Amino acid sequence: MVIITLQRKKCIGCNYCVEMAPAQYQISKKDGKSVLLHAIEKKGFHTLKSLDNNIFEENMRAKEACPVKIISVKQI
Repeated sequence: MVIITLQRKKCIGCNYCVEMAPAQYQISKKDGKSVLLHAIEKKGFHTLKSLDNNIFEENMRAKEACPVKIISVKQI
């Protein structure tokens, strides 16, 4: 299982996450910030739990590319 967490309020809209993992992220047309698709929001943290382990590598690249370090990726 892969668990991805995004702190959306701190997003600066650089678009790196979308470039690295387009299946999980998109940029909102409303505020220009990243959206973690199919995530559940709780207290400002948007979390996606996926059984698809194939998304781990691309999301690790998104995490590493993020200049404000608001993406967390874990594989359990």
